[in-house]
Amino acid sequence: MSEQPLSISTSDLLAAAVDSLGGTERPGQVAMANAVTEAMDAERHLAVQAGTGTGKSLAYLVPAIRHAQATDSPVVVSTATIALQRQLVERDLPRLADALEPLLERRPTFAIQKGRNNYVCLHKISAPEDTPEALIEEDDISWLGRHVARVNEWAQETATGDRDDLDPGVPDLAWRQVSVTSTECLGATRCPHGEECFAELARERTRGVDIVVTNHALLAIDALSDTDVLPSHSVTVIDEAHELDGRITSVATSEISARALTLASRRADKLGATKGALEGVIDDFTAAIDLEEPGRWENISDSARTGFVAVRDALWRTRDAIATGPDGEATDHPEAFAERENLKNHLEDLHDAVVRILEVFDEEDPAKHTDVVWLTRSERHGDSVAVAPLSVAALLRERLFSEQTVVLTSATLSIGGNFNAMAAAWGLPDGTWDSLDAGTPFNPRRSGILYTARHLPAPGRDGLAAQTLDEIAELITAAGGRTLGLFSSRRAAEEAAEAMKKRLPFTVLVQGEDSTGALVDKFAASENVCLFGTLTLWQGVDVPGPSLSLVIIDRIPFPRPDDPLLQARAAAADAAGRSGFMEVSATHAALLMAQGAGRLLRSVDDKGVVAVLDNRLVTKRYGSFLRRSLPDFWQTTDPEVIRGALRRLVAPR
Repeated sequence: MSEQPLSISTSDLLAAAVDSLGGTERPGQVAMANAVTEAMDAERHLAVQAGTGTGKSLAYLVPAIRHAQATDSPVVVSTATIALQRQLVERDLPRLADALEPLLERRPTFAIQKGRNNYVCLHKISAPEDTPEALIEEDDISWLGRHVARVNEWAQETATGDRDDLDPGVPDLAWRQVSVTSTECLGATRCPHGEECFAELARERTRGVDIVVTNHALLAIDALSDTDVLPSHSVTVIDEAHELDGRITSVATSEISARALTLASRRADKLGATKGALEGVIDDFTAAIDLEEPGRWENISDSARTGFVAVRDALWRTRDAIATGPDGEATDHPEAFAERENLKNHLEDLHDAVVRILEVFDEEDPAKHTDVVWLTRSERHGDSVAVAPLSVAALLRERLFSEQTVVLTSATLSIGGNFNAMAAAWGLPDGTWDSLDAGTPFNPRRSGILYTARHLPAPGRDGLAAQTLDEIAELITAAGGRTLGLFSSRRAAEEAAEAMKKRLPFTVLVQGEDSTGALVDKFAASENVCLFGTLTLWQGVDVPGPSLSLVIIDRIPFPRPDDPLLQARAAAADAAGRSGFMEVSATHAALLMAQGAGRLLRSVDDKGVVAVLDNRLVTKRYGSFLRRSLPDFWQTTDPEVIRGALRRLVAPR
C-alpha cells in the first residue's frame, strides 16, 4: 500500500464542502477535522468530544476521504444507531461526494456493510424448513406466517434485501425465519443462490470504496474473530463512541438455557443424531439450576457444576454426531449440508459458553476472573445463565487499538471533566492517544439553565412523591407544555403521565403508546405537547425550536444495584484500590445525564431549562462530578427563579 500525498489540505477540502452545502465555518469543526487528519497521519488514536451543532460528521468524513484516497485503503466508519448510518449513507456522503469530486483525482466512493442477518436469505425462503422456533405458541403460528409471507413477496422485488428497507417492518421472530447469521450461512460457493445473495452483493459493494459504514456490533465481530469480516483497513472512525463499551460487551456475552438446549436437541434428532444424546441431560441441568440463586454467581454448587459438565460433554458428542449423515458419510446435499453446518456451529457456540462458565469457577483466585456469570429467571422465556467479560478493555486493546488507528467521537465523552473514564473503559493504551474537546457553537450559560430541585425529598422506591408531582406540574405549566420528561423507569414515566393528564391542559404523550419515532414527530409538531419516556428518549430525541423548552430528569440515572455485571465491575475496582461507585455507577449516571441534558439545545437559537428533581445532584459529594459532565449551564436551586425564566421563554414578544 503506497501513500500518495494529496496536494490539497483538509482545511481546503472542508471549506469547499461547507461552502457547497450552504454552511458557514465553525471553529470547532475546523479544529476537529485538523486533529483527525493529524491522528491519521501520525497513526495515533484520538478521542474527540464534539457537541451538538459542531458538525462532527463532516469533521471526520472529510479527512477520512482524503486519507483513503492518499493511501488507497478504505476507512471504516462505525455507528451505534441505524439512524446515523442512514444519515451518513443517504445524506452526508452523497452530498460530500458531489462537493469534493472537483477537487480530488476521483469521486469519493462509499458503501454500507451490515451483519448477514440484516438481509433476507434467498435460500431460506426458497426451501423453507420446519421452523427451529419449535416452542412458538400455537396462537402465534398464523400471525408469524403472515409476516413471513409478506417478506417472501417483498424479496421478489427488493434490490437490496436489507431489513431496513422493508416498510413497515416485521417482528424479530418473523425476521429470524427468513434470515441467517454468519454461522448459519451455507456459503456463497455451495448455496444455489450464492450469485444473487443479498448479503454477498452488499459485501461486494464495499470492495475498493473509500468509506465503509458499519455498526459497532459488526466492528466487534470483525475485531474479535480470527477471520476478516470487514474489508482490510488501517483506520477506523467510531462515532457514537459512548456506546462502544456496551455494544462490545453484548457481542462478547454468551448464555445457556434449557430452551436453547431443547431446540438444539430437536434439530439434531431430525438430522439423525443419536436420540437423547443432548435430551438426556436437559432435565438434570434444569433441576440443578432450579436450586441456584438468581443474580451473580461467585461460586458454584457441586450439583450445578455436574449439570454443566454433562451439558458440555453432550453438546460436543451431539456436534460430532451431526457432522456427518446418518450413514456416517458427509452429505453434499445443499439443504442438509446447510442445516448440519448451521447446527454444528450453534452447538459449538453453546459448548464454548459452558466452557467459559466452568472456567470462571475453576480459577482459584477470584481476582483473576476475566468473566462474570449470572442467572436470570423468567417465567416467559425460562431460566438462563449468562457469561460476559468483566471488562472489554483488554479485548479492545489487543484486537482493535493494537491493529489500527482509531478515532473515537461523540457529543458526550468527557466524564467528570476529562476523558480518562472513557479511555479506561475502552482500553486505550497509555501514551498512544490524544484528546480534543471541539466544543459547541452554542453558549450553554446564556442559552440554558440547570435547575436542581433541592427542596424536594430524595427519590425513593415507592414511586414519585406527591411533592415531586406538584413540581412537575408547576414546571410544565410555566413552560406552556414544551416538555421532554426523562424518567429512570417506565413505571415512573407512566405514573407522571397519568397524573399530568388529569392536572394539565396539555397533551401528554408517553413512550409505549406508539413507536418512538411517531411520538417524537407528534411532540415536535406542536408547542403545547409533553413527551415522557425512558432510556430511548434520553439519547434519541432531536427537536430544535420552541417545541422543547424544558427537559425534566426525575432522578440521577444510577444503574440498578442488582445488575450482576456492573456489580462485578464495581467490586473489581474496589479490590484494586479504586472507587467502584465512582468508576461504575457514577460514570454510568454521568454519561446518561450528559446525553439527557443534551436534548435541550439543538440549534443556536434554542433556549431552555434542564430540571433535575433529585436533590443529590447538589447535596452529595459526587454531585460536582456529575455536574462537571453536563453542559456549562447557568445553575440555580431556586424554584421561583426557574418558573419565572420559563414563563419569559413562552411569553409573546
